[in-house]
Amino acid sequence: MDAHAEAHEFILYLPYTAHRRPDTGLYNAKLGIWLFLASEVMLFGALFSSYILIRTAAPVWPRGWEFLNVPLATANTFILIASSVTVVLAWANLRLGNLKWGRIFIGLTLICALAFLVNKGFEYRHEFVEHRMPSSSNFMALYFTLTGLHGLHVLGGVIVFTYFIGPGAKMWKESPARYTNRIEVCGLYWHFVDLVWIFLFPSLYLM
Repeated sequence: MDAHAEAHEFILYLPYTAHRRPDTGLYNAKLGIWLFLASEVMLFGALFSSYILIRTAAPVWPRGWEFLNVPLATANTFILIASSVTVVLAWANLRLGNLKWGRIFIGLTLICALAFLVNKGFEYRHEFVEHRMPSSSNFMALYFTLTGLHGLHVLGGVIVFTYFIGPGAKMWKESPARYTNRIEVCGLYWHFVDLVWIFLFPSLYLM
């Protein structure tokens, strides 16, 4: 085998896509998602810190439960919690070699994510009808910034889950372990999205 062929083979081969690295004990995708989530913690941490500083410095602060749609936000909370359960069940079934039920639970996770976005759309529409815009107050600016950014993360999850329930499922034929690991990584991301909402919900709607 000449040098060109060896270089070509090296480029195509990506180690530790399904097996753990000896140095970290993690496969590449899992290591990558933990690094990504660390940056996300810093991002949302900065936004929550800004929220706390602005709120504590304000002489008067609106109470979200007086005008925001708390019942709809509560429903969205349970929807996200349910979706965290379904994504774990998807990963568990794939670990057992059951692609059919794995895809079913991925589909249920996707449905929950879409339901969350639809509910959020109704909530935003209500705020706009009531002429509560990001420019209306510091509270509304923070509300739209935090929930909007979180919504974009939910949308990102929708795109990824749609891929893995559709064309991405072909990976199962080539490497079931790698496909299973990808769902585990998606699950870690989704748990983070769920956790952020668990903090957003009481901070904006109940306090």
